[in-house]
Amino acid sequence: MSFNSPKILWQILRQELIGLADLCFPPICPLCRQALQASALFCSSCLETITPVVSPRCSRCDLPFAAEDGSDHLCQACLQDPPPFLWAKSVGLYDETLRRAVQKFKYEGDFNLDRPLAALMKEALQGPIDDFSPDLLLPVPLYVTRLRQRSYNQALLLAKSLGRSRQVPVAAQLLLRIRPTPPQIGLKAVQRRRNLRGAFALSRPLQGERVLLVDDVMTTGATARECSRTLLDGGAGEVAVAVLARARLHG
Repeated sequence: MSFNSPKILWQILRQELIGLADLCFPPICPLCRQALQASALFCSSCLETITPVVSPRCSRCDLPFAAEDGSDHLCQACLQDPPPFLWAKSVGLYDETLRRAVQKFKYEGDFNLDRPLAALMKEALQGPIDDFSPDLLLPVPLYVTRLRQRSYNQALLLAKSLGRSRQVPVAAQLLLRIRPTPPQIGLKAVQRRRNLRGAFALSRPLQGERVLLVDDVMTTGATARECSRTLLDGGAGEVAVAVLARARLHG
């Protein structure tokens, strides 16, 4: 192997710099600040408190059911009004570790959580994403005033990190939020859908691409529904949804 390539030389130098940094500043868990083992992204204590969404759950929107046994099936909301996306999958429940991680990532400016959180998504959702084989990754967009307030879109950071690891392009400016919407917290599912109606648009038409929509949390699924409807109306072939955390109830 030739070492004359600037890219190869940079990769070697980068690894040396990372090793030196780890020697001088031992890596710590970004959530609890405990020391990390080599190559770990979170400590074992934090990882053990991530509760995966297991069966029985909704086979469409990933909503966990209260019963402890049984097979996957459609929840009442998906039966009454089937969502436009094929499926939604999550790393785990919006409890404990994932709740703390999302709050730090989304509201406390800890945007360096994008890489470890996207790594959790890549590992947990590898099978469904492989089967879906997306052509594009799209983040759920923020309205411009909200983006200015926060200075970054956490869904875009997740999508970019996930896209790099899977070598799938991210279309950051394709799906747009064209009007501000009141906060969704505290609203019921019907109110959330009404709140988001007509809030999204495409900057250009699609041509049958399979789109993986990326977001941090799914609660009622209203945002994923409206984004997916906009994408399909704009020419997408199929839409699936990947999120970091899934709330227990539709609300």
